[in-house]
Amino acid sequence: MTRLKLADLADEKPVRLTIEVSARLHRELLAYATVLNGGDTKGAPAPERLIPPMIDRFIATDRSFTKSRRSAQLG
Repeated sequence: MTRLKLADLADEKPVRLTIEVSARLHRELLAYATVLNGGDTKGAPAPERLIPPMIDRFIATDRSFTKSRRSAQLG
């Protein structure tokens, strides 16, 4: 099985945001959901369920952001 960066779709109380994505990005999110679901489109998570953990993972692994945030808290 393919090891993807996105592993957990936690159920937390959501805050509603409205965003627009390109058709290309939407297709990529659908393809990602299919792969995440073992290649089966039936039962694959909806794109809107993928975006929050993807952003969370991105922020958590952004070293520059972490360093800047740490500097701001110390100073």
